[in-house]
Order: sequence, then structure tokens, then C-alpha cells
Amino acid sequence: MFRLLVEGKLAKTNYVVIICACRSAAIDSCIAVTGKYQARILSESLLTPAEYQKEVNYELVTGKVDSLGAFFSTLCPEGDIDILLDKFHQENQGHISSSLSASSVTKAASLDVSGTPVCTSYHLEPHSIRPFQLAVAQKLLSHVCSIADSSTQNLDLGSFEKVDFLICIPPSEVTYQQTLFHVWHSGVLLELGLEKEHMTKQRVEQYVLKLDAEAQTKFKAFLQNSFQNPHTLFVLIHDHAHWDLVSSAVHNLYSQSDPSVGLVDRLLNCREVKEAPNIVTLHVTSFPYALQTQHTLISPYNEIHWPASCSNGVDLYHENKKYFGLSEFIESTLSGHSLPLLRYDSSFEAMVTALGKRFPRLHSAVIRTFVLVQHYAAALMAVSGLPQMKNYTSVETLEITQNLLNSPKQCPCGHGLMVLLRVPCSPLAAVAYERLAHVRARLALEEHFEIILGSPSSGVTVGKHFVKQLRMWQKIEDVEWRPQTYLELEGLPCILIFSGMDPHGESLPRSLRYCDLRLINSSCLVRTALEQELGLAAYFVSNEVPLEKGARNEALESDAEKLSSTDNEDEELGTEGSTLEKRSPMKRERSHSHDSASSSLSSKASGSALGGESSAQPTGLPQGEHARSPQPCGPTEEGRAPGEKQRPRASQGPPSAISRHSPGLTPQPDCSLKTSQRSVQVSVTSSCSQLSSSSGSSSSSVAPAAGTWVLQASQCSLTKACRQPPVVFLPKLVYDMVVSTDSSGLPKAASLLPSPSVMWASSFRPLLSKTMTSTEQSLYYRQWTVPRPSHMDYGNRAEGRVDGFHPRRLLLSGPPQIGKTGAYLQFLSVLSRMLVRLTEVDVYDEEEININLREESDWHYLQLSDPWPDLELFKKLPFDYIIHDPKYEDASLICSHYQSIKSEDRGMSRKPEDLYVRRQTARMRLSKYAAYNTYHHCEQCHQYMGFHPRYQLYESTLHAFAFSYSMLGEEIQLHFIIPKSKEHHFVFSQPGGQLESMRLPLVTDKSHEYIKSPTFTPTTGRHEHGLFNLYHAMDGASHLHVLVVKEYEMAIYKKYWPNHIMLVLPSIFNSAGVGAAHFLIKELSYHNLELERNRQEELGIKPQDIWPFIVISDDSCVMWNVVDVDSAGERSREFSWSERNVSLKHIMQHIEAAPNITHYALLGLRKWSSKTRASEVREPFSRCHVHNFIILNVDLTQNVQYNQNRFLCDDVDFNLRVHSAGLLLCRFNRFSVMKKQIVVGGHRSFHITSKVSDNSAAVVPAQYICAPDSKHTFLAAPAQLLLEKFLQHHSHHFFPLSLKNHDHPVLSVDCYLNLGSQISVCYVSSRPHSLNISCSDLLFSGLLLYLCDSFVGASFLKKFHFLKGATLCVICQDRSSLRQTVVRLELEDEWQFRLRDEFQTANAREDRPLFFLTGRHI
Repeated sequence: MFRLLVEGKLAKTNYVVIICACRSAAIDSCIAVTGKYQARILSESLLTPAEYQKEVNYELVTGKVDSLGAFFSTLCPEGDIDILLDKFHQENQGHISSSLSASSVTKAASLDVSGTPVCTSYHLEPHSIRPFQLAVAQKLLSHVCSIADSSTQNLDLGSFEKVDFLICIPPSEVTYQQTLFHVWHSGVLLELGLEKEHMTKQRVEQYVLKLDAEAQTKFKAFLQNSFQNPHTLFVLIHDHAHWDLVSSAVHNLYSQSDPSVGLVDRLLNCREVKEAPNIVTLHVTSFPYALQTQHTLISPYNEIHWPASCSNGVDLYHENKKYFGLSEFIESTLSGHSLPLLRYDSSFEAMVTALGKRFPRLHSAVIRTFVLVQHYAAALMAVSGLPQMKNYTSVETLEITQNLLNSPKQCPCGHGLMVLLRVPCSPLAAVAYERLAHVRARLALEEHFEIILGSPSSGVTVGKHFVKQLRMWQKIEDVEWRPQTYLELEGLPCILIFSGMDPHGESLPRSLRYCDLRLINSSCLVRTALEQELGLAAYFVSNEVPLEKGARNEALESDAEKLSSTDNEDEELGTEGSTLEKRSPMKRERSHSHDSASSSLSSKASGSALGGESSAQPTGLPQGEHARSPQPCGPTEEGRAPGEKQRPRASQGPPSAISRHSPGLTPQPDCSLKTSQRSVQVSVTSSCSQLSSSSGSSSSSVAPAAGTWVLQASQCSLTKACRQPPVVFLPKLVYDMVVSTDSSGLPKAASLLPSPSVMWASSFRPLLSKTMTSTEQSLYYRQWTVPRPSHMDYGNRAEGRVDGFHPRRLLLSGPPQIGKTGAYLQFLSVLSRMLVRLTEVDVYDEEEININLREESDWHYLQLSDPWPDLELFKKLPFDYIIHDPKYEDASLICSHYQSIKSEDRGMSRKPEDLYVRRQTARMRLSKYAAYNTYHHCEQCHQYMGFHPRYQLYESTLHAFAFSYSMLGEEIQLHFIIPKSKEHHFVFSQPGGQLESMRLPLVTDKSHEYIKSPTFTPTTGRHEHGLFNLYHAMDGASHLHVLVVKEYEMAIYKKYWPNHIMLVLPSIFNSAGVGAAHFLIKELSYHNLELERNRQEELGIKPQDIWPFIVISDDSCVMWNVVDVDSAGERSREFSWSERNVSLKHIMQHIEAAPNITHYALLGLRKWSSKTRASEVREPFSRCHVHNFIILNVDLTQNVQYNQNRFLCDDVDFNLRVHSAGLLLCRFNRFSVMKKQIVVGGHRSFHITSKVSDNSAAVVPAQYICAPDSKHTFLAAPAQLLLEKFLQHHSHHFFPLSLKNHDHPVLSVDCYLNLGSQISVCYVSSRPHSLNISCSDLLFSGLLLYLCDSFVGASFLKKFHFLKGATLCVICQDRSSLRQTVVRLELEDEWQFRLRDEFQTANAREDRPLFFLTGRHI
């Protein structure tokens, strides 16, 4: 049927309708063919690429094309072009060779005299990462992290130590070399630690895989490597991922024809890649549509789109270059712009159409190629001195060749421009190469420009003369060097004949000025193919240099507003008020003609000539003129079309009237031949930059621009390469499709079938919308396209999983040539850095404070090699009251018997905001015994964490546990959340019944399989970041770990830690501090000890044999260390020591095995510091404060409580209470704990704000208290927190005599409150039989009575002596108790009170403020 149409046998038929009926007999689709041109296009487009090449080859081999050549020879009046060439060659051979040698001699001479000529425009871009690439790399990283963070356990980033990668690319030698170049120069191999400093090219080749016949062996080695290195994360990068999506099943059918067919599916989709837990696959493409079908393996959440450059006119990333892609090329065709960068050539199209009629049996690609090659040959001849040949070429081709030949003359170094001639069919490309090379040889232009045949299968071949030039320009000394990529051809004047059915990602140099796509075939009627061809011209223009017109800037800025693959705007940027829609109707009209005025006329003339109906042909300029002044306009404007010359900046006048696209010069269809000739004259004149008086009436219109051209005549063609994208010539059919829009303003090309390997799911689908973002486009294609049976994703839905997505597969899409390779190489770097960072942790690294104030007594623990403290020796050690933990650098000093403190011994206090900023940390590598947060998922601790991809989260049950406590005056009800897997730690009345107690071991147990002490970790605001995974820290040993959480955080902690036991505090403690948690942990543990003693007594076990210790650990303890001491002798001063990381199990089992351990009330560890001195670890044990990680004997401390109201320093307060009760505190100096810096949660979760919602001003500590009954702004914070914070920063208001007066401290009864670093306190306990320091010789500068109980009496206070003018501060729960306390303690006998000395915390009455009364000592 198609043949009948093409051969004209259906000439009288108006329409032919072909109905393809499917087996179900329902009409599936109709194809309406409306004429023989369409029939020809349709029949040719139905050929597969292989069939197309075969057909063309057949026509070339069988000599079918000879008739075409014979016809061309009849067109030339002087005879065959070849005869003309030979004649020209013979006539000019002697002249040309002598002039050439002369010019080369002069050039050499000028080099000898003045050194190498300098061209400021030529510089190779240094390798650097642009802000956009960095942003995309970060986006890729965050997507990988989100895969790892999801509960599906598909990626365990914590288990990887390094990154490795393999980049798979299509079988193109140029792309292969280009990728090797990028990998080499990015430094990624060094950064990932994969290679050493001096790597060879052979080593780099290990990381780039060309998907050809040899790929399978290399890929197997990659898989083997990934299998052998489970702790390395392998990133498999599939670049140019839209290529070869053929299913391996199809390959099995056609494996004989092409072994590389279906290779992507066989390698990247093999079972080993899909199942390997340490391989992440990243598909990278500019045209992702074929990977966005209903059956795709890639989740929509794993797609990363290149971000838009600007949002609402504001640049999101500052870059000195701006991307110029498809939407900008389309924009340049709008009326009001300087010459459009997208054009078609109507005289070429007319000739092709005429020859198509004459030769109906020849494939149109053959005809188009022969015509274009003929045009290039004629244009080369015309420029070289055969001006009569101008009539046998088109103005467009003439412009290209003139600029190609004249560009080197404009530059002292001979830099020129590149012309890309795209010939998809390889046999035709070979014909074009041979023909143009022959013409070049005949015209003696071999050293003027190079002709390069570029095909995917072969590398770049360049003649010796040009290689020498490139080496000189690029300052390469290696004589063996040859260019291997097109980028290395920068500045070389050349025609690159680029063959291959599809480009494979080859990048082109900045010197590309013309992109001749007139030969792309009808396969471009698919969105991917069309955008892929146009992507060859994509370009970066300089952001710093102003463009020619305001309209051009507008074009540049509209990138985020056009729907095409070049605008992969960010998901958030759905802004689409396109400039197209903002134009007035008049402005929205396109330029009347996108070929030249002369071209449209000459096409008519040449068309009729070809038809044999008329011999009228447009005449060119007089020959004499050419001979007289062969001064063509060089690419002074970088190969821009001649009318598009930039005016001098001084000139603000209108653009010159000679623009070839100016509507004024576009003749009407009925204009006379004279007009046509004049128009040709103007165009050719402008093309040739000839300002001759003989051009008649045209000279006046040309004149105004003359100055411009003269000014710029000597510029190198690269001068404006950074500002002007290449000019693109398209077939008329493709041009119309690209520039036409539908009613919504969407380019029609965007509505094409997205890829040949997919099909529409339904004909009744909504249209793509112009306002769609890339994400929305992806969802559209995912809904409305399905893969064809030959597509590798076709069978994906049959695999059983409903969604079918592969969890470790990502898709990066971005416009062509925008820098995706640089972005994913940068991603590898940041991923590697993050993995290193995941294996590291910032731990506090601060010297102990107040070392110089350490108690100097006659007693030291001198048995340096004791593994455990000797009880009798230890009892004789004095208690060191001074705080040495650096986190209390701003805390008040505690006075004791021995110290003599000078004020200069204390540093200046820090501002509260500096407290966390300035704390010193060190970055440490995590050991195998570290504690982890929720982001760690290794295989060993899956069960411990309670996650398993195949099962529901572990079940857990809620149990109430109540006990009474007399001090609170009520029963306390706590709740335990106990996972099923942890129920064996508890005793229930019956299975699933009432919780009775938590099992406790015996003191006599010696098993090394478990840790005896239950560990309690109070935590708030750190459900993600708290270090609650103790599996590795405990070295797999069985242990009981309880998280102590507030009621309102119970659900979130349970979500993140489903297999952990939770102790939920009562709701009244939701706003309480850490003191409340410590208080309840201790009281609960003592109550449980009593229950266990009763339970086990029935089993015949003595009460004192039940294990009485618990561990209270901060949620930021990350690693534990032991100091190994090598001491020469027991009392030797010389000893060496080293520190190593050990498991918490090792430390706990050592401490739990200590003899007489039940005689100690509190045990603790030193806090790690890299600045630890030998003197600090010399003595193995100290009797001092313990913090952060304590082992508490709940039996001995039964009558010593934590203060449940406290927020700050509650551990110091408790230590002092324990010591004053006569109990032993022991610190193991040879064990240390590392504390991780966690910048969220903990005490930072308490924010002090105003209760007045509209008052956003910051509240300073001075505002935390106020006078009672005043109109002060009340604060939304617990009264106790306001009190502690106020005293920390402003206690000198209450104790003015105490400031820096360390000899006269403030007497603090039964509590330690931090009064700031400038004030010292003396702690005394009012309890009978307490251990207190001797105060008989001390004069105090103040007295602090905080919520004092009945143990504090008037007689007790009378034992102490105060300075005259010393101040008193009494703090009570309410005003009445304040007065009662003053009376009961007979304070008015010695202290003077004034009405105005009463204060309260800045709380509303319902928030129960604390009240203060201050007085002065009489």
C-alpha cells in the first residue's frame, strides 16, 4: 500500500485509511495517511534502525545512487563539479602552494621573533565543581540516606567503611575516553582511597565499563569484588541510561546478530545486582521517560531531578555560567529576538522535495545527504574562488563555510570554529566524509580545516598538522599525544561528521558554532530521539557578559518555565507563568521566516529549475567583486548569523536594518525578480562582509553596521564563545514540530511518544500540561505509558511484589551537557565522606577543671597496681569536694578543709550561649564496642533492635507498676512497656498477668554471660539521636536496659526503639527535669529490691545476697576505655601508660567482680580526655564526684534521695548528700567514658518563653524573677528551672559580698545550687550524724536556705558565723511557708528583712512560683 502511494499509483485517491484490527475484533487504532509525502515518511519511519541502515547500504552498494550523482552533474553549466574542481586545482596549484608556503614562513618567523602568539580567548576550563552540581550531589546523598533511614532495612550505611564504583557507558570510544578524563581529573579515586597518588590510566579504566562485547568479563569481576567486600558500598552508575533498554529475553532471540543487544538488562538487572545489599544502582540520563513506565523498577521517591536555576526571578545558586538548552533555543525563535538560533534551510528543503519526486525509489536520507554534501562542496568552491558556485548552494551553507574558513584568519594563533554535521547513518557518513575530503584536497584547503569522521565505534582521528597545532595551543609536550575526545578539539577549525543512530553522550567543545542537523531522520518523531539530537547543541553561556538584547536575557531566564527535558525544575518550583503567555498577541507571532529572505526566493527558483519548468535562477554578486575583495566576514561574532552582529556599546541606536530575519527585508511572494536579486545581494553581501559601492541600493542599509565589523574584524572566533550558543539547522519538519505549541503553550514535541521502547497505555489520556514540573511529568508517564514486550521492564510486574520497585535503585535526570557526570562524581565523594563521618563521632575532649585546687592530703591510694580498691585503705582517703568535670566549668566551687583559693584561679564565666558552642570536641573513629543511635542497622543487631523487613514490629505490652512513697505523700504509678522478647527479665503473677517485679541476680553469681546491673537511661528529645543501642557495647552479652521517658514522648520512642523496655514517667513529670527521672529510677529500684528480696527469700536466698546495684547512664555515652599501666615498681614514680577502647561488658564485669563491692554506695568512671595527664591515672581510685555513668547501690542509699525538682547539677547535689551520709563514692580512674556531642534534646529541650503569645522577644535570665504582685510578664517554664537559671547568672544580686570572695563562701544547707563560677559555696547537711567539714574557723558571706525541712533548726544555724553585712536568701514553695520558716528558725534575731526584699519566680499563680526572701546580717 505504501509503495503504491509512493510510486504515484494512487494519484487520484484523496485519502487512504489503514485500519489495524486486533484479534478481539475491536478497533484498536486508525492511521490516516493524507498524502505521498506522509506515506514516504511513515513507511521509512516503520523501518527499525538496523533495517534503515541495511536499506541505505543496499542503495549505495547496488549503485542506485549513481543516477542522483549524474543528475547533479547536469545542474552545473560549466559541466561536472569534479571537472571544475580538477580544472581549478591545476590552474591554482602552483599559486596556492607558493602562497601557502610563504604564509607559513612568515608565521614561523613571527613566532621566532616574538615568541608564541597569544590568544586571550583560548583557555581550557579548569576542573571545578559548580554550585548546581554540589546541590545535586547533596540531593543524591539525602536520597541514599532516606533509603537507609527507612524501616525497610534495605541499606545499612553504618556497616560500610568505604565506597567503590563502576560507571557503565554506551559503547562509544569518545564517551569512554571522556568519562575516563572526568574520573581522572575529579580526584574521586584519591578521595575514595581507591588509588594512590601516582595512578595510571590503566588503573582508571578499572572504574569505567564500556558496554560492548568484552563488558561481561569486567562486570563479573565487579560482582565478585562486591561479594568479597561486604563492608564496601558499591555504586553502580548507569550513564546514558535511556540507551539499550532491550530485554535480555529479546537478546536471546537475536543474539547472533549483535551480542551487545540487551546487555544492560543482562548485567544491571541480574539477580546478583538486585540482591546484593551493598550495591546501589544509579541510572543517569537526560531523557528518563523510558524508565518512567507503569512497570519501572525505580520508585518515584528515588528520582532526583536537576533543580531549576531560579525561582521567582531569584537565582538559587550563584554561577558565572548559565545553561542554554532546548527551551532557550525555542525562545530565540520568538519575534523580537535577534537572529534565531534554531533555523531551517528552505532552499535545501525545496531541492530535497524536488529530488524526492524525481527519485521516488531512493530513501529520503540518501537524497538529503547527497544534496547537503553537494551544497557544502559548492559552498567551499564558492568561498575558495569559484563565485559562480554560490548559486548551487544555500545561503545557510555558504554562511557556515565562510565562517569556517575565515575564523582562523581572525586569530593570531589560528583558532577556528567547529561545524557539527550530523549524519546518523554510518554508510552515508562515510560517503559524506570521502566527498568533502576530496573537495578539500582539490581546493588545497587540507591545512585550513580538518574533516573528522566521528563514529561511536572508533576514536578521534586528526591529521598530523592539526595535532601539532592542538599540542601547541594546549601546551602539551608529549609527542605521542593524540586527541581522544571532542572536547580536546577546542579551537580547531573543523567539520565533525558525527555518525551513529544515537549520540552516546559525547560532549562538544566551546568552539562548536554550527550544529547542522538537517539530516536527522524521521526516527526523531519520538521525544527522546528529538531532544537527544537537539541536546548536542546545549551550551553554557557566560552569566557575566551582557547578551545582545533584553529579549535574549529573557530567553535565558525562562529555563524554569518551559516544559521539556531541559527544565528539570525542582519539585517545589511549579512556577509556569511563561514569557510566551505574557507576550501580547502581536509579539507572539514568530518571525516571518526562519531561513533567509534570499533563501526563500532562491529555493523557489532552484525548485523550479530542478523541476525542469524554468531556468530562472537568482544571480549572485558580480564575479569581479569577489575576486577584488575576498574579505568574508569571519566568525567575529563567533559564527553567529551575519545579521546578528553586536553593536558597539556606545551606540544606542536601533539595530541595523540588514538583519536577515528582519520582516522589512522579507519579500512578499509576488515580488519581482529584481527584488529577489537585490535581496540575494544584500544577504550575500552581509554574509561576506563586503561593503562595496557596486552593491547598489543595498549599500545604504549596510553602511550603519560597517563600523561594527571593522572594529571586531581581528577578534578570535573564541572571543564570544562563552556568550553565544551554536546555531542549529533543522529539517523543516522537525523545526515546525519543535517551535509549534498547542493551545496551552506546550511545545508539540513534548507530547510525542516519549520513547520508541514504550507505548501509550490508553488513547484516552489527558494531555501533558505546560505547568507540570519534572516530578509531575514523571508521574504522568508512570501512569500513561507501558513498556513494549522488548523493553527490559516488561516482565517486572510478574515478580510477585505489588509495587515492583527495587529499593536500592535511583534515577538522576537533567538536561543534556549540564554537568551530570561532575554531579555524580561529586556525589561519590560526599557519600564517601559521609560514610567516614558515620564511622566517626564528635566526643567531648576537655581537660579536667580545678586540677590546681585538688585536695592535697597525706593520703593517696598508693597501691598503684590494685585492680579493685582495698576497702580499708579506701575508707581512709578524704573526699574531694571539688568538681573536676569540665561541663561544670561555670559551676560554683565547693569549699572543703584543705583548699586555699585565689580569685584568679577561677576563669571568667562564659555567656550561656557560649557554653555549648565553645566546648571542645575531638573526632574519634567508632570502635567495634560503640553505642549507637537509631541510624545504625547492621545485621548483627537487627534482632536486638526489633526490626525485620519480613515481620511486623515486635509486640510489646503495657504494664502498670505502683508503689507508695511517703515524701510525695501519695502512691506513684509508673508504666512499663515490655516487648515480648524481654519478658523473661520480669516476674508476672501469671503469664500475661500483673507485673510483680524485675528479676535481680545474686551477688554470688559469677557468670560472664550477662551483666548483673540493670541499666537505666533517662532521655528526652533524643528518640533518633540517643545512644540506646548497646548491643556492640555489651559485646553481645545479655543485659537489662530500660529507657526512662516522659509520657508525651512514649509513642515516638516506642516507634524508634520497638524492642527496648520503656519506663514511662507519670504525666505530672512531663515538664520536670532530670532530677525527677533520677529520683524515680532510684525509688523504683529500691522498691523492686525489696520485692525481689521477699520473692527470693521464699526460695531460701538471704536478702543481702540480692544484687543491689543499678547503672544510671547518660544517653550520650558512646565508648569506654581502659588505661593499661606499665609501672616499674609499686612505688616508682616512673611509669608508662596507654589507653585502649574496650567493651562496656568488660568494664561492668570487672567492677561487678570487685570484692566488698556492696560496701560502696556510688561507683563511677573518669570522663575521657586526650589531655589526660599521667598524674590523673597514676592512682587507680579516687574518692570524689562521679558523673555521666554511675553504678548506684540502691540498698546503701535507701535514705539518700535525688531532688526530684532539679534541672541542673542534680548529680553534684546527690554526690554531696551521699558523702555527707557517711557513704563511699569511688571513681575508677583507669576506666573512662567518652561522651558524644549531641546537639538536640536533653536539657536543650527546655525553652524559656513568655506566656504572652505575641511577645517574641528573647527572655534574659534577669527577667526570671520579679516582685510579688507586680505586673511582670509571666514565663512559660517550671519555677524550679527559672530559679536555677537565675541563680546561675545573677546570684551576685543576692550575695554581693560573696562575689570573688572565696575565703568567705555562701553557706548552703542540705543542697547544692549553682550560684555561678564567681561565688563559692560550702555544703553542710543538717541530718544527724552527717559528715560535714569543720566550719568553726570560717566566716560566711551568705546563707542559702532552699526548701529546708524540719532537720534545719534555729540551734543548727547558730553554729555558723557570718560576716557583717552577709546576706541571706530563703526559698520556699509559697509566701506563708516563707514567713513560717523565718519564725521557726528565729531568723529575725540575726537578720534584718525589708518588705521590698521579697521576690518570686516569674510564674503565674497556677504554675506555682517559688518565693524568695532576702535579708542582711546584723
